[in-house]
Amino acid sequence: MSWFAVPNGKPGHPERSSAAAIQFCLSVEVLFGLPLRQTTGFVESLLSLSGLDWPVPDYTTICRRQKHLKVQIPYRAASGPLHLLVDSTRIKFSGEGE
Repeated sequence: MSWFAVPNGKPGHPERSSAAAIQFCLSVEVLFGLPLRQTTGFVESLLSLSGLDWPVPDYTTICRRQKHLKVQIPYRAASGPLHLLVDSTRIKFSGEGE
């Protein structure tokens, strides 16, 4: 999986973001229920906190390319509730087996 798009040889301005980058942004949008403009800001903050200097796909690019992508979020059914704990150091998932 690559964040940057591979040159496709077509005329015009080359794409900067790969389908995986668009997929990631759309997954964040679905998981957190954010509007798309807030999602781009959130992803930019995540990359900044991670120390990555990667460009975030802009709103127009995501809108245009989401027509051709389907958000696929892996889902694992749990027998009980899943608790999400957030503190100042990390995000921790706890549920069955914790």
